[in-house]
Amino acid sequence: MSCLERSACALRSGMTRVSILSTVPSHATRACAARVRPGRAGGWRSRRAASRQSGIALVLALWVTVLLTAMAGSFAYSMRTEALAAGNAIGAAKARAAADGAIERTAFELGRPRVPGAWLPNGATHAWSDGDIAITVSATDESAKIDLNTAGENLLRGLFTAVAGVDPDTAIRLVDALIDWRDTDDFRRPHGAEAADYVAAGSKFAPANAPFETVGEVSRVLGMTQPVYARIAGSVTVWSRQPGVNPQTASRDVLMALPNVDAAAVDAYLAQRDQAIRDGLPVPAFAGAGGFASGAIQTWRIRAQARAPDGVTFVREAVVQPSRDSSRPLVVLAWIEGADAPSAPAGATTDNPDASRS
Repeated sequence: MSCLERSACALRSGMTRVSILSTVPSHATRACAARVRPGRAGGWRSRRAASRQSGIALVLALWVTVLLTAMAGSFAYSMRTEALAAGNAIGAAKARAAADGAIERTAFELGRPRVPGAWLPNGATHAWSDGDIAITVSATDESAKIDLNTAGENLLRGLFTAVAGVDPDTAIRLVDALIDWRDTDDFRRPHGAEAADYVAAGSKFAPANAPFETVGEVSRVLGMTQPVYARIAGSVTVWSRQPGVNPQTASRDVLMALPNVDAAAVDAYLAQRDQAIRDGLPVPAFAGAGGFASGAIQTWRIRAQARAPDGVTFVREAVVQPSRDSSRPLVVLAWIEGADAPSAPAGATTDNPDASRS
């Protein structure tokens, strides 16, 4: 082959390779292309991931904001509640102090000489203001109530029938059991109860065979139910030491307990008595009291109510007695908080004077 032929042949061979190379990409070309194309997709994915992370952060920030707002609201509400509670406590303390002071003032007024305009333990209401606290007080002598230790059978029977509303047979049993409790012997009255009867009835109490120390103690007497006790508690005492009652200060219930009286006579007398008090005149005697009438004594039951401007009210009731001892001019026999009558269920103890004394 001549030189010219070899050149032509080489030229044809080279053109063929170039043509093949130009039509069939190599592995390196495909790899390079592969490296170039994903560059655009990777940037898009990065931007999408960054956007997603920003959204999550925003949601978390919103939740934190809501949580902090709720915590702040709860704190503000609790602070407001505590402020209101503190205000109520301060108001109650002021009312309590005012009521206690009113008890002392009333005792002082009752101990002054009986001159015109002097305060009397006749149940009349006295009102005044101590700063912005409104105060009302009333006082009666303790003989306005029936004494559990000194009242006779007839008066006690009237108490249970007229005031408690029990039938005559039940009243007889209660009176005998009550007297068996307060007498000093162990002899059982016909319808009464001594220690063996309490054991047989399954009671955890036994007769004291001594005078009642508190009104609440009578709730332990065998046969005494809670409803009966609740009805008579406001009409009895252990402080008067009188066999009868003072009609000039006694309540309607106590007057109804007197033997041989009727409701019409009692109501008519109460109207006359109230009118005399309003007019500042002496209270008339009650003809229906008969031999069960007792005079006034120097033992007073004082009730004081103090009301603050915000409506907080405190009631103090006390039984006091003047003393000849200059270092102790007043003896407090009972100091009761906000109670019209003692509340002592049959199974309760009577160690707390605020709960049971009267």
